[in-house]
Amino acid sequence: MRKIETLLHEYGLSHQNETNKAIHWICVPAIFFSIVGLIFSIPSGVLESYLPFLGSFANWATLILIVVLVYYVSISPPLALGMFFFSAICLALANLITLISPIPLWLISIGIFVIAWIFQFYGHKIEGKKPSFLKDVQFLLIGPAWLMHYIYKKLGFAY
Repeated sequence: MRKIETLLHEYGLSHQNETNKAIHWICVPAIFFSIVGLIFSIPSGVLESYLPFLGSFANWATLILIVVLVYYVSISPPLALGMFFFSAICLALANLITLISPIPLWLISIGIFVIAWIFQFYGHKIEGKKPSFLKDVQFLLIGPAWLMHYIYKKLGFAY
């Protein structure tokens, strides 16, 4: 079995309950975005001077997402492509909120993060199983890939 299949299978073992799965479909992307938003909020003036061609995307979130995407490429290049597109949407949304919202992005991100984790833990209480990341922190990155693999299966794409 390929590493990605092993990771997705192990992650899926603690995500069998339909309510918990539904919660994850909302909260995993929300948590991913909130983390991108929090990192996007870190002042990045030094990066902008070294990477001017990235414009407003010369920030810590972009750099960290590049590292995260390298991890995804190492376990599944096709899933990495999907995660690249989702990451780009998160970066664009963070940038948009920074431009138009009277509420700071970091504050919005903290709110989303806290609310989404409350629901995640509630889902696992319903499931009767602990979150996978308590066993292995790597599962914090597998959660989004687990959802992406379902999208790929529905579209008939190999992962």
